[in-house]
Amino acid sequence: MTPREAGERARRVLTEIERAVVGKPDSLELVMLGVLAGGHILIEDLPGLGKTLLARSFATALGLDFRRIQFTPDLLPSDVSGAPFYDQRSGEMVFRPGPLFTHLLLADEINRTPPKTQAALLEAMAEAQVSVDGVTRRLPEPFVVIATANPIEYEGTYSLPEAQLDRFLLRVRMGYLPPRDEASMLRIRLDRAAPEAVLNTLSTPAEVLAMRASLESVEVDDDLIAYVIALIGATRAHPQIQVGASPRGGLALVQLARARAVLDGRDYVTPEDVKALVVPALAHRVTLRPELWVRQINADDVIAELARSVPAPQTLPDDKRTDDRHSEDQQGAFRRPAARP
Repeated sequence: MTPREAGERARRVLTEIERAVVGKPDSLELVMLGVLAGGHILIEDLPGLGKTLLARSFATALGLDFRRIQFTPDLLPSDVSGAPFYDQRSGEMVFRPGPLFTHLLLADEINRTPPKTQAALLEAMAEAQVSVDGVTRRLPEPFVVIATANPIEYEGTYSLPEAQLDRFLLRVRMGYLPPRDEASMLRIRLDRAAPEAVLNTLSTPAEVLAMRASLESVEVDDDLIAYVIALIGATRAHPQIQVGASPRGGLALVQLARARAVLDGRDYVTPEDVKALVVPALAHRVTLRPELWVRQINADDVIAELARSVPAPQTLPDDKRTDDRHSEDQQGAFRRPAARP
């Protein structure tokens, strides 16, 4: 599958999901980028904003098996990954898979369970496998975790460990709808005379994997790699940041930028692709200095200011370089800019 074909299919899926999730095109696009880039998505916001509906809609439209875990304070790690049990008929211990064994897992209110249970997801999110009693079992492909979380100030929540936050490719915030969009959402609900829209399945697990594979055909210029490194380095040197972004953050930013290019029908990344994804990809990976919490300064604002301060390269598509692989309009390789002083 070419990047252009993958982009067309992904846009059709987004259009279908917008029938159920009204007024959130930016949030939907970010989640689709996370799916295309092969990562996991953290949706952090207040209750009642459509986080669960969004995850369920993506599973339906993409044709993925779907399971949901409601995280609670008494949830055990074995409730997530599965556990062996004694089969009286055979007299043997048999492994009973947990809800992790699915294509798309909704980890609902993940920060309502203690860190010990949250850690049950670490191996699954990083390596798409589960180890129980010394036996490692692969998870289905693709495997995507969409986790919802209430803000940490909300009653009854636990802070997610840094190692867990770093496993999420990006963080999405939904926010309240503008009054006009909220009125439109209510009118659509009344007109369809049903609690939720019935979505069509437009893809399969194999097609999702093919769309992901198309990202490997998306070119990234050396200047853009240097730009990503400069952004990552700036988080580590920023006076308001105690712990900067990890190397995994740079990998996430590059893959998300390639996914954005695919969604836009291109096989090359532009500086705008990187700049648009700096906050979703990096803000949850940094730790601010403790005193900033009192001043109500959040990581999103710090990363956004940092992104404005790091100069972006002037990398443009080159219409002169053509290739049999790039027969479509608006496709081409990169022309390197003149050396900067």
